[in-house]
Amino acid sequence: MKRLPAPDVSTAITEPAAGWKELAVLTPARVALGRSGVSLPTRELLSLGLAHARARDAVHTPLDVTRLIGELVADGWPAVLQVCSRAQDRARYLARPDWGRTLSDASRAELDHAHDAPGVRGVDLLLVLGDGLSSAAVQRHAPALLRALRPRLGHLRVAPVVVATQARVALADELGQRFGARVAASIIGERPGLSSPDSLGIYLTAQPRVGRVDAERNCISNIHQAGMSYDEAALQCAALIEAALNRGVTGVALAGLSAAAGAVRASRASDAATAGDPGPSSAAEPRALPRDVRRAARGPAE
Repeated sequence: MKRLPAPDVSTAITEPAAGWKELAVLTPARVALGRSGVSLPTRELLSLGLAHARARDAVHTPLDVTRLIGELVADGWPAVLQVCSRAQDRARYLARPDWGRTLSDASRAELDHAHDAPGVRGVDLLLVLGDGLSSAAVQRHAPALLRALRPRLGHLRVAPVVVATQARVALADELGQRFGARVAASIIGERPGLSSPDSLGIYLTAQPRVGRVDAERNCISNIHQAGMSYDEAALQCAALIEAALNRGVTGVALAGLSAAAGAVRASRASDAATAGDPGPSSAAEPRALPRDVRRAARGPAE
């Protein structure tokens, strides 16, 4: 039998053109991977499998609550409370998202006792650290984010930090209602992607109560080492908290107020320029949010 010649492995992999490689440097997305015949090169297939495994681990690895609370206490937070949603384990959490939005009976009973402590109810801000769909995000980034945020909270009355397990974004609504908070911030692990398994998000809700919807929230997302920095996230978060406290709303209503304020200012500037007069400023006019903070009104729900 005649033997076939061995394949030339030097030409087995087709590399992308140089222009594509330059674009690939600018994004973690999977572009310019090359190909082996009609398939992915082995290196890229293995890389995809590793990224998928990391995403699964981010979802299923339990949050180390003891370690997280220890870091918060070491950073000087005066009190940290621990609660759990109605979903008592990960399987139920993933199968029943609605259970992740309500407190367990045991946590409600514990909070009833905690409310007797001074300075717990009637606060300006409640911070809720939830594992969400990526415990890795909260474990790695939440303490550093709070360190960057705390100096920007100024004179605000802040409730004890709450660490919540098997938590969805809306769990902060029930917690905020129980604490009588004017604004609730759900700092939670976002759904992991193949390029960012540990992305953290902040969801702000004014006048939190059960039944709030996503349109009533502001979102700051993509907080991780290769994404938004802790300082930038803290800056945007503090600006949105200030705006929410001043205006009593968040979400599309807050974005609408900001847009209206900007239109009023532009109209007055145009009129003043036409008349050759700078014109008086109005103390009652709402201050428009910076453009990068207005963008924080948009983002994934959870």
